[in-house]
Amino acid sequence: MPFAKKLVGAALVLGGVCAAGAWFLSAPVRLPAETLAQVGSGDAERGRRIFFAGGCTSCHAKAGAEGEAKLELVGGRELVTPFGTFVPPNISPDPTDGIGSWSAEDFANAMMRGVSPDGRHFYPAFPYTSYARMKPSDIGDLYAFMKTLPAVQGKTADNQLSFPFTIRRGIGLWKRLYLSHEPVVALAAGTPESVLRGQYLVEGPGHCGECHTPRAVTGGPDKGQWLAGAVAAEGRGTVPNITSGEGGIGDWSEADIAAYLETGFTPDFDTAGGAMAEVQENIAQLTAEDRADIAAYLKAIPPHPNGFPARQ
Repeated sequence: MPFAKKLVGAALVLGGVCAAGAWFLSAPVRLPAETLAQVGSGDAERGRRIFFAGGCTSCHAKAGAEGEAKLELVGGRELVTPFGTFVPPNISPDPTDGIGSWSAEDFANAMMRGVSPDGRHFYPAFPYTSYARMKPSDIGDLYAFMKTLPAVQGKTADNQLSFPFTIRRGIGLWKRLYLSHEPVVALAAGTPESVLRGQYLVEGPGHCGECHTPRAVTGGPDKGQWLAGAVAAEGRGTVPNITSGEGGIGDWSEADIAAYLETGFTPDFDTAGGAMAEVQENIAQLTAEDRADIAAYLKAIPPHPNGFPARQ
């Protein structure tokens, strides 16, 4: 009996230590002061480019919005996933229902660390795992542009999640696996500047890997199959392979890719459809150089063959 009591006591102590360790490791981590210092006051005109590169309207504008209504970022669309239904929030400059009361530091921590102003983890349906690779100065520019948009009243519905996904603290452990500012693809020394610029746009603000890369059972991206196509986040349909692998876009030239991103027409005169139609409309707002850089990067990365078709 004394031995059994000691064993139980040791187990309780060990359990307490593990619980304390998990609590510590799962804590929200904000950006360091030196990174925040690089955010700066921001430039709204430069921020417009980052806004469209990031496709903010695709999730945060009302479904079917056209023209200037696309800039009313009231949120409310539903993203139905195997983990539950996520509802993108109002991110207009409204001080009560949107993010109008956020400081530039609040915005940077949300974008690059997935941490809310009140210190909670954001769910990674918000693609901060990609935004973590962005330059702090670009975050500052985006913040400046966001402040110029219409302030729209209206709170969105809550996410519809079940246990254990209702426990946000656990996201801190998930972040330790998947949140990194390091590039996904290790490009060789001497890589052309156009490819490097394209890498930044694709892996950072463009967050292309969030949809085009398969995910593990944990919901994190399988970076070994980077951009190789995936089941759509909503669980219906597929997102195509955009590498040069079998079933990908290996037969597209850089000019073909850039033209598709500008016009929505594939080399065989098919058109962008589904969610990609909105993505393409956003990328069409960028410069011709930006689209050429994206194309250069896509042609430079390793091919990954899989069963997801390039064109649907």
